[in-house]
Amino acid sequence: MRFKLEDYDAVLFDLDGVLTKTATLHSAAWKQMFDEYLRARSEATGEPFREFDADDYKTYIDGKLRQDGVRSFLESRGISLPEGSPGDAPASETVNGLGNRKNVLVVDLIETKGVDSFEHSIKWARRLRETGIKTAVVSSSKNCLAALRSAEIEDLFDVRVDGVVAGQLGLPGKPAPDTFLEAAKQLGVSPERAIVVEDAISGVESGRAGGFGLVIGVDRKGDPESLRAAGADIVVGDLSELGE
Repeated sequence: MRFKLEDYDAVLFDLDGVLTKTATLHSAAWKQMFDEYLRARSEATGEPFREFDADDYKTYIDGKLRQDGVRSFLESRGISLPEGSPGDAPASETVNGLGNRKNVLVVDLIETKGVDSFEHSIKWARRLRETGIKTAVVSSSKNCLAALRSAEIEDLFDVRVDGVVAGQLGLPGKPAPDTFLEAAKQLGVSPERAIVVEDAISGVESGRAGGFGLVIGVDRKGDPESLRAAGADIVVGDLSELGE
């Protein structure tokens, strides 16, 4: 499917896996947190320990708000925990507590390892801005701003709708379309005149549900068909395929 940039007024980018390589940091933090929790639960209950793996991350976590990911994964293992509250201590055995435990780990990784960006994604974003197309970053992460600053690309986006903003506005996370729709609203563009760029299935579903003019899936995991099945109009391995 070919498209013309002049048919669109804005491009809305996901962060992790599209603009930055923080997806690997998030995945590592989720695995460490869940494996530690599941191992302790196994020792306390006598249930067999089954580690958190890459399929768990892709199916239950990727692209979702932190507490939604925790809840979704625990449900897959038949585990029910109290919801708790956003201010729960990381040691709390609640949905929010486990989410905050993961956040401590990923913040440490961002601070110690730094954040790398995908070269061709950044080049394409710069090209868009040079041609007068508006840009936004739409992420479920509450560490979005820290990642943008670490990668030194904060200035490339007119609007940021992340986990912090979603919490402030009471917006449901992906695969609901609300965060993308909020970004389009803040940019002053209609969804039909905007492009969504996502690497997560839940994010592609979000763009499709929002009625956006074009949904581009970025296949970083070697599974293009899942992105197409979720509603991507175009699937590329890297944004270099769109031209610079």
